[in-house]
Amino acid sequence: MPDHIPDNAIRIKNIIFDFLNDPCENKLWDNAGEKSWDEPLIGFSRGDDPVFESFKKHIGPFHWTPLEIFSKTFPKLDVKSGELVIISWVLPQTEATRADNRKASVYPAERWARSRIFGEQINVRLRKHVEEILMNENIHAVAPMLSPHWTWQTSEKYGFASNWSERHVAYASGLGTFGLCDGLITSKGKAMRVGSVVANLRIPPTERPYSNHREYCLFFSQGICGKCIPRCPVGALSEDGHDKAKCFDHLAMAIAPHVKANYGFDGYGCGLCQTEVPCESRIPTKNDVETT
Repeated sequence: MPDHIPDNAIRIKNIIFDFLNDPCENKLWDNAGEKSWDEPLIGFSRGDDPVFESFKKHIGPFHWTPLEIFSKTFPKLDVKSGELVIISWVLPQTEATRADNRKASVYPAERWARSRIFGEQINVRLRKHVEEILMNENIHAVAPMLSPHWTWQTSEKYGFASNWSERHVAYASGLGTFGLCDGLITSKGKAMRVGSVVANLRIPPTERPYSNHREYCLFFSQGICGKCIPRCPVGALSEDGHDKAKCFDHLAMAIAPHVKANYGFDGYGCGLCQTEVPCESRIPTKNDVETT
């Protein structure tokens, strides 16, 4: 596989699509036959892309470059950053999940809470699946979020952070730009989750069809919208951005007990700012703002 560059991208995409097309894997409920995630978006970026060094300056020096996490995982290999590819995917929420959460005003709908917990478990298995297939083909690969080296961190500028941000990786891989609430707005909207794997593999990078990291957010690009602000039940959003501490407190102190008491499992998640907004399922336009 490493010698046929176009085939590598096709092969990786097929691995991800095949996994998500398996009803035994991509399921929201145990017996209902309902998918957790819609058809994914998949992009690629190179390990020597300067954007990864910019993340260290933007987020904090603790944020890994692809080479840093790869070298931590495979310390005996002599690999250069340009020999690495970052495989990034977006898992969009289904229409049923988004529709339920549009109606919510304080707590998440059960479908949304299930997708946050059980849907993310699918994402974890997908990361591991891609990693294992590549390793079995003698292609060294690591899913940074599954690494024992991964930890939560504190960013001087942004508070809660970690040493690998999959939303930033998706931005680097041409899949979307950031919105006012910190969510990533993609061609399938902001209601989604992301995953990634770093591999010693040659794949052409996906073109980034934007010129700055907030281009798809109409609040920043056109000075309109801001419809995510009133969707937050605890005032964690404003024109100044996202108050992560206030958001986290609501998740831990209010939503987690609600999910346990009403839905019968340990969970959290919110997603109100990702639904009933113009960027819920698309890159928004002025008309979307006027009609949402």
